[in-house]
Amino acid sequence: MTYRFLHSSDLHLGRAYGGFPEDIRGRLREARHTVIARLASAAREAGAIDVLLAGDTFDAETPSPETLRHALRAMAAEGDLRWMLMPGNHDSLAASELWRRVQADAPENLVVLSDPVPVELASDVWLLPAPCTQRRPGRDLTEAMSAPTPEGAIRIGLGHGAIMDFTSDEGSPGIIPPDRARLSGLDYLGLGDWHGRMQIGPATWYSGTPESGGFKHDTAPGALVVHIAASGAPAQASVAQTGQFDWLRPVMDMLPGEDISARLAHILPPETRRRDTLLRLEAAGRLTLAERAAFETQLAAIAPDFGWFETDLARVATEVKPYDLDLIDRGGALRRAADALLSESADPSRAQAHRDLADLALSRLYALVQEVDA
Repeated sequence: MTYRFLHSSDLHLGRAYGGFPEDIRGRLREARHTVIARLASAAREAGAIDVLLAGDTFDAETPSPETLRHALRAMAAEGDLRWMLMPGNHDSLAASELWRRVQADAPENLVVLSDPVPVELASDVWLLPAPCTQRRPGRDLTEAMSAPTPEGAIRIGLGHGAIMDFTSDEGSPGIIPPDRARLSGLDYLGLGDWHGRMQIGPATWYSGTPESGGFKHDTAPGALVVHIAASGAPAQASVAQTGQFDWLRPVMDMLPGEDISARLAHILPPETRRRDTLLRLEAAGRLTLAERAAFETQLAAIAPDFGWFETDLARVATEVKPYDLDLIDRGGALRRAADALLSESADPSRAQAHRDLADLALSRLYALVQEVDA
């Protein structure tokens, strides 16, 4: 009989999203909470009864009482499923008060994996967890996955940490050996910590977060549905989409004369998805003054469609022709201001930030004058 389960991690319940406006912060926090129900739906659709959470269920060692209570109640509401909850580096076992509260209020269908000992999931199916003892253990906790289990049993490892140093451009080695599944005789090794889904080897996966929290990863948020037919048989993993919000960071490289409006429309998500999209647009290249003004006007018009919208135009150079300034004014205070801004934007003795600001101000001045004249 094939054993099926859902592998997820890094829910980071209670994350504050402090860098965003309050209205979208509240919606992002709620999406973190409601992902529990979406994980439950994905498990049922796959025919699984076990949801294995590989650490960082909570964003901090001291989540608010409301965050903790709501999470436990949400799992309790999915009573036909079993939630296997393992401490990660954000909610490690060093947070003894957190895990005391979890144990005291845990519903019957929640199992806290606080000890690195085998747990029988089903007949001839064993889970070998490696809970994080502290935020930076400094050693390979997954060695515990070599613990013996009955002969012929399916062996599933659950760990949290780095197989490589993801903060390094070279990807220097991390704490967990990439061949841990082979070393410990595992049929599957489910990992948490890296928020983007990643397959490390035939039987080793980072599930990624089920609800994105930033622009860093290109993989869509989700969980892994895993099927294992028998001990020694290849584990089959497929993706179940679980995210509510999309975090997009498109890049536009522009040249004068292009249909910028059409290009922008091509990279934007459908209107029906924009309310649940956080978008950071990075633009580069060159535009005429009129094209830049029109582009900025279009960006301002569509920004309210999105849950959050930001543009970075620092790498867009503005081509200014003499007749462009005539369209602002042929004389007087406006023309003097335009000439001064043009001079500052082209002055190599000024800091680049100052030149960029002058360039932006000139574009805004042009747009405002055209607006008044329209």
